[in-house]
Amino acid sequence: MTIQGSQLLAKALKRQGVDTMFFLMGGPMLSAESSCIAEGIRAIDVRHEQAAAMMAHGYARVLNRPGLCMTASGPGTLNLGTGLATSLVDCTPVVAIGGSSALKEWGSGAFQEFDQVAAMRPLTKWSERIYEARRIPELVDKAFKIAASGKPGPVYLDVPGDIAHHQVEEGAIVWPEYDRGTLLGRPAADPTLVERAITLLSGAKRPVLLWGSGAIWANAADALRVFVDKTGIPFYTTPQARGVIPEDHASCYPTARSRAFKEADVILIVGTRVNYVISHTRAPRFNEQAKFVRIDIDPAEVATSPRLDIGLVGDARRVVEQLNEANEGRIRPELFDEWRRSLADEHQRRHQAQEIKLSTDQNPIHPLRLCKEIRDFMDREAILVVDGQEILNYGRQSIPGYLPGHRLNSGTFGTMGVGLPYALGAQAARADRQVICLHGDGSFGINAMELDTAVRHRLPVITVISLNGGWSADVKRDRPGRDLGYTRYDKMAEALGCYAEYVEEPSGIGPALQRAGDAVGKGVPALVNVKTDPNAMASVAKFSFYDVT
Repeated sequence: MTIQGSQLLAKALKRQGVDTMFFLMGGPMLSAESSCIAEGIRAIDVRHEQAAAMMAHGYARVLNRPGLCMTASGPGTLNLGTGLATSLVDCTPVVAIGGSSALKEWGSGAFQEFDQVAAMRPLTKWSERIYEARRIPELVDKAFKIAASGKPGPVYLDVPGDIAHHQVEEGAIVWPEYDRGTLLGRPAADPTLVERAITLLSGAKRPVLLWGSGAIWANAADALRVFVDKTGIPFYTTPQARGVIPEDHASCYPTARSRAFKEADVILIVGTRVNYVISHTRAPRFNEQAKFVRIDIDPAEVATSPRLDIGLVGDARRVVEQLNEANEGRIRPELFDEWRRSLADEHQRRHQAQEIKLSTDQNPIHPLRLCKEIRDFMDREAILVVDGQEILNYGRQSIPGYLPGHRLNSGTFGTMGVGLPYALGAQAARADRQVICLHGDGSFGINAMELDTAVRHRLPVITVISLNGGWSADVKRDRPGRDLGYTRYDKMAEALGCYAEYVEEPSGIGPALQRAGDAVGKGVPALVNVKTDPNAMASVAKFSFYDVT
């Protein structure tokens, strides 16, 4: 008995637990895509390949497992590049599979001949070509393992046309051991260094806990909750790690973030890179005399820390569990009562002032008012995606998160256009969740035609656009009287089959969102196009949530 390479690829993907793929059809992958559908894999075809990679990214972040994208050869594969580079910088596991010209024709100037494997190497953790059809399951398994292991990231697997169509003897197939991943332990940190970290934290007067997406990939939420509850240490997160512990927890003081960083004497950093997002831990944003403890699964991350007193190399969940085991009441909430009261007072003062700004009735509508209306409308368990420039900064300041993996944005690569694709990937992953995409008009335009994907595949996302003419940048703002480009995206959305509204008055936002929610309840994607103040500039220096001054 023989089996075609394309069918073997589909079966290998199914054995990995793949239930959804994001793709754009084309040779030589047509038979592979058809085989995936025959295996029961949901196939969501997109309008541009970069959106397929971005949807796989959104899917991965919500479900905490690799997302899959697939595309044709040549430009089809290269178009995945922006999405995969974003996933690499964002440490998100995505498996990308691209068709390519036949091996037997390599070097002859074949149709769309291009070294895609080489092109993908700088954009991924691992890039490889399949040379033998019988090894397809082996290499698919390796791709998924590499994407999800250690520091997560995207991988690329190249499928030449003749390999896809080759007939393989079933007895020659190399099938991997699919349960091998369950045998892998979570690497723990050096116990001696764990003890030193507990000693340092127990002697602190003003400690702070800061974590990033590594805490999500490690499933560290429960361990962190125990640590925070047992120690009373105030916590903060990077933007996409929000919700690991709900932000209305008693030890979270979002609007006092700036003061906490400046005054903290010990900072415990869990599962995030020390990059521009947290000002590289430099003064004056951080206390010049502060001590730093880092937990990261990547030894190179810890070793290259700009400031480091104790480095704990290991899985975030396992190392936090080690801290909990070693603590045994040595770090207690009452030790930091005064510190928490100070941050709570600062938070309350700033929060009250912020609520006044959020409630403004000015017209043109201030973006903060739009953020408030979304905050008050969205479910507690909603997945929120924010993408743009001004609206991204305002959204960070004003909309809290309550569940891990439920907040997505442009990430550390600052990629514009990810919003709608991320939201569609998230909706495909969690049909039971309300998914809201808050978009700037410029970033929306990059992948706007994916509204067609939303309609065709009944992915009922609510897209809200802050329409400030910013897609034309600041140039026109310097020329009074010029049209800023208030594009009626609602008309476009209606033409594609969405429910859509256009809003110019602050009082109209809430009712429009409610009607959009009603449409989504019937399985219809919705878009609310809100005209906002083009002169509103978010005074945000760094990409963090709430107070960042």
